[in-house]
Amino acid sequence: MAVHPSVIKRHRQSEKRRAINVESRTKLRTLIKKARQAIESKNPDVVFAQLRAVNRALGKAVSKGTITRNTASRWLSRLARSAKLVATA
Repeated sequence: MAVHPSVIKRHRQSEKRRAINVESRTKLRTLIKKARQAIESKNPDVVFAQLRAVNRALGKAVSKGTITRNTASRWLSRLARSAKLVATA
């Protein structure tokens, strides 16, 4: 790495951003896992509460630029499709 003030600052910024993004993705994955577990338990109230939490987290991640809009939409769609089976059963 070049020893130049702007390069050093940019590196420092990228490390901070990476840490924030990793934390955000970790929380998202945890929420998605909890939603899947709720779907497996087949309790509609818990399922929809978890879906709401996932939807909010995905929206926030998209607005922050952590994940893309299409990725968030795809993940939420898959969860909603699974949750629909619980609601109808």
